[in-house]
Amino acid sequence: MTTTSTASDWQRWQTSWDRQQEWYMPDREERFRVMTDAVEAVAGRTPLVLDLACGTGSISDRLLRRLPGARTVCVDIDPALLTIARGHFAGNGRVTFAEADLTDPDWTARLPVASFDAVVTATALHWLDTGPLRRLYGSLASLVREGGVFLNADHMCDESAPRLNAALHALLLEGRERRRRAGALDWADWWSRVADDPVLAGPAARRFALLGDPREPRPAGALPDRPTATSWHLDTLREQGFTEARQLWCSASDALVAALR
Repeated sequence: MTTTSTASDWQRWQTSWDRQQEWYMPDREERFRVMTDAVEAVAGRTPLVLDLACGTGSISDRLLRRLPGARTVCVDIDPALLTIARGHFAGNGRVTFAEADLTDPDWTARLPVASFDAVVTATALHWLDTGPLRRLYGSLASLVREGGVFLNADHMCDESAPRLNAALHALLLEGRERRRRAGALDWADWWSRVADDPVLAGPAARRFALLGDPREPRPAGALPDRPTATSWHLDTLREQGFTEARQLWCSASDALVAALR
């Protein structure tokens, strides 16, 4: 992929992002299907949805194809991923964008509306430490309308089954290595291609300055204070104002949790 300017170019970047993510999560489309099922079941066929930490807009892409009457607000902080998302959805009046830092206590002020039928996110909130994530869950309880739903598919596990978790994780790593030998791109490889693209190089440089360079190894040191147990997420969602919370789907190391407002 070289100069990015046409609709087909943006689609290639969207597809490239999806393939890179699937290297880590081969069942990614399944979790999106379950997520979209839950949105339709709770919020109907014409929901207003907040795509939280939207990245390139992968969830919105699936939602809008499945539910032609849906509308989404895509929010993220990453300039490069937002550039791809805006290019991919250019001319689509059902998609609105907002740029915000989810660790900012006032991030909701940057949204164009104050209430949503559903909030969806996937493999994004694990970057947040326990304190900021707890505060975020509280702000989401205020954004979701009464009877609406929040859905989070992320790196979580049932820590009561360590041997089963280890066996499933080993199988995941085996499949990942097999796909790697077949030419799959990992996180660092994908970002190298973004940085080399003439149109995306500027947004990528801003991303690297803001969030760090994903091509570089993570610094050694103390592990961040990030929750990994599904039970923590369910308990915290209830504490922060959701009336119901349960796990809808799980894989070797990930889970999809839903919380009803």
